[in-house]
Amino acid sequence: MKHSRYIFVLIMLVVSGSMIAQPRLRRPEIYIGGHVGVMASSMLFKPTIQAIDIAQSPLSLNGGLMFRYAGHKVCAIQVEANYMQRGWREVGEGYDYRRQLEYIEVPLLMHLYFGRKHFRGFLNLGPQIGYCFRDTDYGIKDTSQSHQYIPIQHPFDWGLAGGLGIYYRTNKIGLFQLEARFNYSFGSIFDNQKTDHFEFANPINLSINFAYLWEIKVK
Repeated sequence: MKHSRYIFVLIMLVVSGSMIAQPRLRRPEIYIGGHVGVMASSMLFKPTIQAIDIAQSPLSLNGGLMFRYAGHKVCAIQVEANYMQRGWREVGEGYDYRRQLEYIEVPLLMHLYFGRKHFRGFLNLGPQIGYCFRDTDYGIKDTSQSHQYIPIQHPFDWGLAGGLGIYYRTNKIGLFQLEARFNYSFGSIFDNQKTDHFEFANPINLSINFAYLWEIKVK
């Protein structure tokens, strides 16, 4: 975790460098649209707590707006503004607790695509920033520990997003896309100095999203 800032900067440099290195298109491809999906979310704590892992976590909703600009062959830049429900769940003898953290997040993604004109596969990768605007909890807490039940201390978030997917590009009615995406936060939601309980408390989530994008024709 101590090198996360360097990883973040490196990803930004790779994204910008990859864009510059590709040959330009004669006519850029510009898309605007939106996406909706479901996601599984959990947290990485150290020291650990009795949180269920991401594969067993309850599903929540996410969605947002998208802008994509492809001025180079096989490579585009994609900016999003997303709503996401993160958090974790603890289940044990005598307790069942769920924490829901609602975020607005803005990823800046390198979009690498391959395939034919109409049917393509793609890879998205890049940094993201976000802000937690609502912190809600439900259920019965584990009385043997309490450090994770305090309000979050760091609502601002930064991390990395990556996804794989496919899309079908029509001639007249836009583009239909399906993507699986993983998000990892480098920022801890709780204080993590040497005198604090947690060394880190970082959100992670996995989502499946369906998107529709409309192409803006450029002469």
